[in-house]
Amino acid sequence: MNFTKRSFVFAEEQYFSIDDILATNERIPCRFEVGVHKLGFLDPSSGDTDLAQGTKLEIPLWMAQALQSRRIISTEVPRVYREAYRHILNADASVVNLNKMGPYFYHFGLYLLRFTHHDSEDIGRMLNQSFRNRFRKLMDTSQNSMEEDGIMLTANLDRTEVALFNVGHKSLLDLKNWQSRKNQKILTANLVMNHKKRKRTVMED
Repeated sequence: MNFTKRSFVFAEEQYFSIDDILATNERIPCRFEVGVHKLGFLDPSSGDTDLAQGTKLEIPLWMAQALQSRRIISTEVPRVYREAYRHILNADASVVNLNKMGPYFYHFGLYLLRFTHHDSEDIGRMLNQSFRNRFRKLMDTSQNSMEEDGIMLTANLDRTEVALFNVGHKSLLDLKNWQSRKNQKILTANLVMNHKKRKRTVMED
């Protein structure tokens, strides 16, 4: 998987996905560049009806997208995607608890690439490298674990990784189930059987 500025397209294609809805509900820090009437309730610390220019808040990503497109706000990089955390992930991403950093770490990170930040390219590289560094261990674990170990083994994974783990683990179980059917004969597919019947009918005619 290569995380680039074009990668957010895959997220938009999941419009009816519960995971996508939850990912875009994660909050992003922003600063209001203009005063906004009737939105004072967004700032619990203020008793004003309106939001003053310069107010800093954390708002859901879906709201930030709409407001930034109208140049009402400017956004900041969330804490777990900043340089200090990128250094930690680049050093050894395999030992990091991504679920603690954000259950939708990759998914939310892809949306961040849509915003204009001076370190967007660094975030994209970090997402790409982190995924690559963790993928082999993730697949190895899914192929060598018992069913009852699943919850414990996925505790440090984000939702994208949990989905991959489940796919890998299911393929292992399917293989074991197939291998254990020692007395079951492999049957000819219906498509092949029908083809042979038609061919026999033509030859007899």
